[in-house]
Amino acid sequence: MLGTSLLTAGRSRSISPENVTGAKGAGGAATTGTGTAAARDLGPGWKISPSVEVPAGGTHLLGELTGPGVIRHLWCTTHPRHWRSLILRIHWDGAPDPAVAVPLGDFFCSGWGEFAQVSSVPVAVNPRGGFNAYWEMPYRVGARLTVENLGPEPALLFYQIDYELTEVPEGAAYLHAAWRRSNPVGDREPHTILEGVAGPGHYVGTYLAWGVNNAGWWGEGEVKFYLDGDDELPTICGTGTEDYFGGAWNFDVPGEGYTAFTTPYLGLPQVLRPDGLYRSQQRFGMYRWHLPDPIRFATDLRVTVQALGWRSGGRYLPLRDDIASTAWWYAAPPDHGPVPDFDPDHLEVI
Repeated sequence: MLGTSLLTAGRSRSISPENVTGAKGAGGAATTGTGTAAARDLGPGWKISPSVEVPAGGTHLLGELTGPGVIRHLWCTTHPRHWRSLILRIHWDGAPDPAVAVPLGDFFCSGWGEFAQVSSVPVAVNPRGGFNAYWEMPYRVGARLTVENLGPEPALLFYQIDYELTEVPEGAAYLHAAWRRSNPVGDREPHTILEGVAGPGHYVGTYLAWGVNNAGWWGEGEVKFYLDGDDELPTICGTGTEDYFGGAWNFDVPGEGYTAFTTPYLGLPQVLRPDGLYRSQQRFGMYRWHLPDPIRFATDLRVTVQALGWRSGGRYLPLRDDIASTAWWYAAPPDHGPVPDFDPDHLEVI
């Protein structure tokens, strides 16, 4: 089947602070911007508007796209202290509620405010904080992308939205992404990654920023998918947290301990070790992309993960860890379930 070599009627466009509308022949036309002083000896066309400043408490419109079309690539970067306090939202086809509502860092598998290389198919994070997303994002009428700054100070943001003006097949679904946090997880309760989602659709990805609040191993808990009316028991039940993310035996390489890895579809790219003072327990970032193996559902979907360790006597120990999750899925209508509120205190990285 032909792909890259096949000629189509699609036309490429791009939105950035240097072309805020994506219009043909309008790139680099700014006369004012964050680069005005640097370009004072050169004039228009010389990087006068490479970025924007998002004020504390403010929302910046990244792009307003008219369909039909497909977003092919998102790139952005900002200081790590803003990774959790900037909220990315995407609305499809004029919907009042966003289908994507996720802290910026977590959308790019960077939930702890510290750089870690991510080399996967849909998400790449490169030195030093270059965020890239390659999720296929079709829309029919239009797309609206915004960033809200819930932090206490302005955030300098560089970004680019690469998209294609093209026809969208009837069967194409909309990308959704949702963020949830349990800090701590309830006593003997699972962390809910996703719930309240209507089908038909398919689940395509999980990112967890997991903060361990106990000593010892923490990843015995199972990831469970409740499909199409499942109640007490799920249809899909894994065998352990590190197993779901493609690892084994505690991610432990003898002599090295926890070992980070990043591959096209799954990884543990981040291991933050104790510093002996305030960061006394470990922090982990891990992803699993269900692109070759999507979890398909017809009517509804709920996804959970248990926080489970070990205690004396070879018994499991329910944990009270800090788990922040991001879930990605495609659904036929832009119906994403309840959109969470983002409390700045709940976003704090601790």
